[in-house]
This record gives sequence, structure tokens and C-alpha cells, in this order.
Amino acid sequence: MASFSSIGIGLGGNVDVNGLIKASVDAVKLPITKTNGLQQQAALTSAKVSTFGQFKSLVSTLADAASKLTSVTGWNGVKATSSNADAVSVSAVGGAAVTSFSVQVQNLAMAQSSMSAALQPTKQPVGAGTLTLATGTWAGDPKAFTAGSGEAVNLEISATDTLADVASKINGSKAGVTATVLNDASGERLLLRSKTTGEAAGFQLSVSDADGNLADGAGLSRLSTGMTTEYARNANATVNGIAVSSATNAFADTVAGVTFTANKVTTEAVTLTVEKDTSAVKKNIEAFVAAYNAVNSALNESTKYDKETQTAGLLQGDSTVLALQNTLRMALQSVNSAGALRNLSAVGVVSAGGLGLGNVSPDGSLELNATKFNKAMEDPDAVKEFFRGPEGGRVEDGFAGKFKAMTSQLLDTDGFFASKTKLYESALKLNAKEIERITDRADRLEKSLTQRYTALDTKMASLNALNAYIAQQVTTWNKSSG
Repeated sequence: MASFSSIGIGLGGNVDVNGLIKASVDAVKLPITKTNGLQQQAALTSAKVSTFGQFKSLVSTLADAASKLTSVTGWNGVKATSSNADAVSVSAVGGAAVTSFSVQVQNLAMAQSSMSAALQPTKQPVGAGTLTLATGTWAGDPKAFTAGSGEAVNLEISATDTLADVASKINGSKAGVTATVLNDASGERLLLRSKTTGEAAGFQLSVSDADGNLADGAGLSRLSTGMTTEYARNANATVNGIAVSSATNAFADTVAGVTFTANKVTTEAVTLTVEKDTSAVKKNIEAFVAAYNAVNSALNESTKYDKETQTAGLLQGDSTVLALQNTLRMALQSVNSAGALRNLSAVGVVSAGGLGLGNVSPDGSLELNATKFNKAMEDPDAVKEFFRGPEGGRVEDGFAGKFKAMTSQLLDTDGFFASKTKLYESALKLNAKEIERITDRADRLEKSLTQRYTALDTKMASLNALNAYIAQQVTTWNKSSG
């Protein structure tokens, strides 16, 4: 805005032109800036968008919780225990059959380890040639090596390579073997160990010595001549007296759905037991209750009215929020048409404070009554049928299936939240356009007033100059005539 100090005395004194222009512009912008004006409306709408985004996130979490109650995995939870976990530990996947069996461990799985004869002097070149490492199986007595399906690895050793260099080349290869140099009183030795356990993870080291003589006890052939080996082996055990074997200490395929791990050799049988685990069911129901309470609490907070402070929640009186809350509460009242258990209260989910679902607690929150839940879980199949529907039927016939379908409709791309978001976004766009229109009008008014007052200021300056000239001429004439 242009700055004016005065438009002259012709208007009866100094005039605050800046104030006049600002007052005029502010009057035009009043629909934007006033209380409950466009700016405040935009901020309020944005806050509502954020709040409904929070509702959507909470309903999504609730939908996930309902989905877990429809998943067969949660209902087929099992727990596995061992009578001696130090010797044999055990785990089981959901759906594994309830069973019990005994395990005895004869030996643990081992990796092959080999050690060369001592080399003297130490840290000196070992001789040129080629080392070949092949993986496979040692069997028979005496032991005979059968190469596996993998290709052997050839390593070129130069005339200047020390034993440490040899170990480094082995470790840098893909031979499936690790190498270490051991120094003792006799000299230095090459230690080799297969990277995995089991009979099929054995290896054979062979040497092509540059001097062409592998039996002279000199050169690179010293690494294979006189090498001692502890051969790889599988873990061996018996299950109910039947021999089983594993390349590792974990027996994953011996009993369907169960993995037991041999930790040490046993002197007596270890009993492994697989049984139903209702804790997973309880955990999933508690998660559903917590997710519902989170949504309910957020809805209550946004619609409450505080009498003491006389302040209303952001969405107090919003019919769509009340409709959402009623939709969720009505879904809780869903009654199955068949089965031993017909409603949530029958499985222990009740209104907070111990009230039945028909008597909603003051804030509408839920809780899981342990006594009623434990009673219902005396027949776990009935609880499962309540949430998932009858065996062989549709999941949508169970409470969790129906509740999941309801939340899916709310969350769909054309559902409740999408429609609400679209409505708010449309309102924000209209608001922004109206602000832009009023701002443009105010800018044009400011420009027009500035031009007018500039012209007036120029005109008044000219008149003031003329007035001063006339006054000077009159004074001069009066003096000359006197």
C-alpha cells in the first residue's frame, strides 16, 4: 500500500490516507477474517478431516481385530512343552494335532573338521600348486568320499603364499568350508571346518603340488599328507522307539507341525506334548475389545459437551458421527441364528462394569469377563462357531465375519469414510475459491483507492503551491501600494 502523510489543508487538516485505505480493504475482507469467517471455517473443516482420519484408522484396527477372530490360525493355536527342555526343546505351529511322544537323542549333528600336520618353519611359503575342495559324503569303513552335486572349488596357491594366505583364499571362496591357522609348539596347522552340519556337508581336500611329488613330505602336499579328520554326522534320535535322523539338531519334518531340537545326548526318554492353547483365543478377543473401546472413546470425546467449561467437542451434534457410533453399537448386538452361543455376552464380552450388552455402560465401553469367558471356553468349538460360523459353513455367518463385513463397508473406497472425506474436501475447495475471490476484490479496491488518493495528493500539492504563490503576490502588492 502507498504511504501518504497528508493530502493538504484544503480538506481541513491532515488526513490519514493509509488508515482510510486499510479500513476500506479490511471491510471487504471481513467475510474472511471475522469470527466464524472463511479462515476459521477452513481451519475447523481441516480439523474435522483430521479427526475423521483418526476414526478411520481406529476402525481399520478394529477390522483387523475382527479379521483375526475369523482366521482359522487363531483358533487352532497349540502349545508344545518338553519334560526336559535343556535336552530337547520343542515348538509347534497352529493346527498341529494334539499329541504326546517320547524322544531319545543318541548323538548331536556335527560339522566335519580336519587338521593338517604341523608345518615348520612358521609364516613361510608353503609351496605352489592347486588346492581342490569338494563337498560330499564320507561313508564306509575305511571312509570313502562321494562327491555331492556341487562343483569342486580350485584355488591356485603361489610360491610366495604362506599358510595364512591359503586360509584367506579358502575363506574367500565358495567352498562351504572355513579355514583357520593354529599355532602350537610343533608349528602351524591348517584347520578346516564345514560351514554346516550333517553327513552331506562333508568335504575333501586334495592337492596338486607344483613339484609333482605328492609323497615327498614337501611343498603344498604337506597340507593333505597326514591330515586328521573328524567326520560330519547327522543328529540321531528315536521317536517312540523309531530311529530318525536330521542333518541339523532340529527335527522339523519328523512329526507333522512339530519341530523338536536336540540340545544334548539323553540317557532317558524326554516326553514332548502338544495341546490346545486357548491363550491365543483370549488374546485375540481382548484385542477386539481394546480396538472397539479405542474407537468408542474417540467418538465420545469428539461429541461430548463439558458443562463446567461450557465447551463442545469438535463434532458435537454431527449426525454422521452419531450414525457411525450407532452402527458399531448395533453390530455388537448381533445375534447368531444357530449354535450353543448366540451373542457376545455369552462368550464373556460385556459392557464395562459387568452390565450385559443390552444395558450399555455410560460410556459404551466393553470388557472381557474372565469368569464367563472361561466358562464358555469349556467348549472351545462352540466359541469358535460363534465367531467363525459353523464348521464347513460361511465365515460371514459368525459374529466376527458379520462384524468384519460391516467395517469393510465403512472402509470401502465408496464407503462412509470416503464419502465424508470427499464432502469435506469439496467444502475446503469452495472455501478456498471464495477466499481467493474476496482477496482479489480487496486487492483491486486497494489498487483503485491508491490511484485515486495519489491523484488527489498530486492535485492538492499543485493547489497548495498556487495558493502560496497568490499569497506571496498579494503581500508584495500590499507593500508596494502602501
